[in-house]
Amino acid sequence: MAKGHKPKAGSRGFWPKKRAKRIYPRVKSRPQEGDRVLPLGFAGYKAGMTRVSFTETRGHLQGQDITESVTILETPALLVCGIRAYRKTPYGLETLDTILSEKPSRHLGRKTRLPKNPETQKKIQELEKDIENLGDVRLLVHTQPGNSGLGKKRPELFEVPLSGNVKEKWQFAKERLGKELKHEEVFRPGEFTDVRAVTKGKGFQGPVKRFGVKVRGRKDNKKRRHIGVLGPRNVARVLPGKIAMAGQLGFQTRTEYNKKILQIGSGGLNPKGGWLSYGPVKGDFMVLKGSVPGPRKRLIILERPARPPKAGREPVEIKELVLESQQGV
Repeated sequence: MAKGHKPKAGSRGFWPKKRAKRIYPRVKSRPQEGDRVLPLGFAGYKAGMTRVSFTETRGHLQGQDITESVTILETPALLVCGIRAYRKTPYGLETLDTILSEKPSRHLGRKTRLPKNPETQKKIQELEKDIENLGDVRLLVHTQPGNSGLGKKRPELFEVPLSGNVKEKWQFAKERLGKELKHEEVFRPGEFTDVRAVTKGKGFQGPVKRFGVKVRGRKDNKKRRHIGVLGPRNVARVLPGKIAMAGQLGFQTRTEYNKKILQIGSGGLNPKGGWLSYGPVKGDFMVLKGSVPGPRKRLIILERPARPPKAGREPVEIKELVLESQQGV
């Protein structure tokens, strides 16, 4: 007699398909990189795409000049506005205290409520006495969109984990409180990064576009862009996560691994006529090989790679970066 059990088939990595809680994701903690204290994440705004030419250093095209699509991110410096301390519990890390800068940015009040008296020095002294019981220390940073081409004032606020041991993390966070964090402190050209972002929202879509099910023939009964049945009769209910049905498509958090950083620069980078639907890139920028999730103007989270290639850092010499007009003129 046949076995009356069948394991689940297919990936559950993208279930449930529902809208993200906010328009930018959090920075997840990544593997520690030795004893060196290093911020494990950064962020930038997606300006647009273009193409570059460079000499390939690996694979069957080694030594040949190739052209690749690239994404331009505007990466204005992050402002370290606070320190978040955690303690260990039997159920994981728990927030112990949050120390805010004595003089926060005037635009941070647009994002969150700020105390009139943050008592920064008093909280620092209290935590230093109990530093042996700290489980983790992370930076609380916010973006500075006023230094970008977006033309908005309200910043995004999120945590950035640190590598190293707890005492070194604490010293690093204490020194950087109230100061700026630049992209060259986290990444270098030729390194790889994991990209996390909220994808383009496509609204309510049917099962054909959402899951790629086959369109039914013209002689089938009733509907065409629809599945044939919602499940077997003897279950007497629709099994969640098993049946391709209509629903939300897009605006979901996704991660793409090992995007190569081709260039890190400052002083702006703009095609003739400016970036379409974005504005001018005024200051710091990064050039990533390939595409990244999300539309223009979306905040893209950059993380230290969780599973970097064995080759490691390989700087690329860009021969040409195309900055032709994107306005069709």
